[in-house]
Amino acid sequence: MANCSENRKSVPELFGSAVFNDDVMMERLPKDVYRSLRKTIDEGKDLDLTVANAVASAMKDWAVELGATHYTHWFQPLNGITAEKHDSFISPTSDGRVIMQFSGKELIKGEPDASSFPSGGLRATFEARGYTAWDPTSYAFVKGDSLYIPTAFCSYSGEVLDKKTPLLRSMEALSNEAVRVLRILGDDKTQQVITTVGPEQEYFLIDKELYKKRQDLMFTGRTLFGARAPKGQELEDHYYGAIKPKVAEFMRDLDKELWKLGVLAKTKHNEVAPAQHELAPIFSTTNIACDHNQLTMEVMRNVADKHGLVCLLHEKPFAGVNGSGKHNNWSLQTDTGKNLLEPGRRPWENLPFLLILAAVVKGVDEYQDLLRISVASAGNDHRLGANEAPPAIISMFLGDDLTALLEGIESGKPCGNTEQKKLQTGVRVLPDFNMDNTDRNRTSPFAFTGNKFEFRSLGSAISIACPNIMLNTIVAEELRRFSEALEGQTDMPKAVNALVRHVVSEHKRIIFNGDGYSEQWVQEARRRGLLNLRTTVDALPRYLDQKNVELFKRHRIYTEAEMEARYETIMEEYVKTLNIESLTMTAMVRQEIFPAVSGYISTLAEAVANKRAVLSGLPCAGECGLIEKLSSLLDRAYAQVEELGDCLCDSRSGSANILTAATHYRDTIIPAMERLRLTVDELEQNVAREHWPYPTYADLMFSI
Repeated sequence: MANCSENRKSVPELFGSAVFNDDVMMERLPKDVYRSLRKTIDEGKDLDLTVANAVASAMKDWAVELGATHYTHWFQPLNGITAEKHDSFISPTSDGRVIMQFSGKELIKGEPDASSFPSGGLRATFEARGYTAWDPTSYAFVKGDSLYIPTAFCSYSGEVLDKKTPLLRSMEALSNEAVRVLRILGDDKTQQVITTVGPEQEYFLIDKELYKKRQDLMFTGRTLFGARAPKGQELEDHYYGAIKPKVAEFMRDLDKELWKLGVLAKTKHNEVAPAQHELAPIFSTTNIACDHNQLTMEVMRNVADKHGLVCLLHEKPFAGVNGSGKHNNWSLQTDTGKNLLEPGRRPWENLPFLLILAAVVKGVDEYQDLLRISVASAGNDHRLGANEAPPAIISMFLGDDLTALLEGIESGKPCGNTEQKKLQTGVRVLPDFNMDNTDRNRTSPFAFTGNKFEFRSLGSAISIACPNIMLNTIVAEELRRFSEALEGQTDMPKAVNALVRHVVSEHKRIIFNGDGYSEQWVQEARRRGLLNLRTTVDALPRYLDQKNVELFKRHRIYTEAEMEARYETIMEEYVKTLNIESLTMTAMVRQEIFPAVSGYISTLAEAVANKRAVLSGLPCAGECGLIEKLSSLLDRAYAQVEELGDCLCDSRSGSANILTAATHYRDTIIPAMERLRLTVDELEQNVAREHWPYPTYADLMFSI
């Protein structure tokens, strides 16, 4: 939390104060060292060890002034979270003292254990050596008493074991192909095209003491049992509502901590469900946006803890109310400052825009499976298609204007009407203003929103690296094909128009501007031939389809072995997640719910006996009826928890094939868990509050 001196700082003074950013480098590095480092950052030039030593020394001195005593190579292994090993700056001297030192070699390379992270079989347990490599394009920062150095992570034999390396590769691939297209269109100034992302982050806040009383929240991040509270989100009074004082204090400290780290935290508000909130940043380059989102999730949890709260980032912490997502706002910008997804006043003449738009349309259609796979997880399976998130069917929303533009190009009658509409309020004191050229379709997985695309299917806990790797790579592939088709053409407007016409004709099935929640859309999507990959187990096997393997190999994002490793890792995580959830359910029922309900039944039986001892004819229908109902439900819960236990035993004795195991969890264990939950939730609704062993939904969502 912010201290008094930080509270006195203005936001511009506070922002980036814990970051070794460009201003700090200009101030602290010799000019020749700074210029060399900038060439490494901007052009990918090799970093000389002499330069690295100078950078490391300056970085260490700066960090020590901020209170750092250690440094860590901060990386993002395949488990989707971050990892760090801390080493101190101390170095012994001959007189038994220590000095603070940090070398260029220590800055550039680290050696964490590569066998204890998920590798999908790329590394055996005895093959322990791994390397971290400094990523100079993402600024180092100080957090706590350590200097954090963003790094890539690979094995001793060179296999990529992280999410940063393929993300950087995909950004480079897209930049190369986009520049190639721009050259064909006559742009000789652009040297680089940068993908930018602004990931909105949804989350829940609950009381820390209540959290500690629920094993399911502690072990799995979500409630495995819980009857609905009398009030949920049906009054629509929480969304954008007044922020409660305790939450406002958390948000204020969260902003300050993020601003210190250079995170462009911009927007904060209440979300739809009770106890649900959102933070949205300003756009950053995709690599930095990914690093910053990982930081945001970590800082959210830490700041919440200091406020006596717990931040829940699971996609579906509570049944019956909205879950949490992470909208990935994606765009393309040249190094000259031009947004390539800005239609302009005459979009039918804006050839770069038309080609980028066509590439996205074609890519999303041809690689629907990859976009669905990029957001697949056991947690997100609860959320997708649940009338609070886009459906599992991938489609694109373009809005009326862009759809009409593409339809006009397809028909040979380009639409030239771009007159901007005015919103007239009908009240003289209120200003009339220009309307956006598209509405916002909250049911669309992939929506054009003015000058960017919003990929809305991401779950709240996910790393944004994988969706952006997929998106960057598929667009790079389509631009590569476009370049091959356009090179050598003499009449470029005519050639672009013909190419876009062909793309629209072949791929317009992916464009859908209607209600993605309707059953009619499910039927229409099937008619169009779109994929409906409802679960992780449905989606993930398609990852290794030949077209996908060839795509990633062609652009040097992954080798086939690295793709197989990622497939194994995600499937294993799916199985392990459900195994932990089912074990937690059985423990909660056997160890706490059974005794609590049995105790309440005994209390009711004693009440009946006491009443009849006073007067044998006293009415006891209420108590007796409740005893009978609870006893029946308890017997059902006992049978169901035994059934779930048997299902788990079957999974352990079954095939070692990961797909077979995951399918068993999806088809057998999840239904058994759902049946047990229904029974336990009915028990909760019929047991006196003081006898129920866990905080209820009413407690959890309305206690702050």
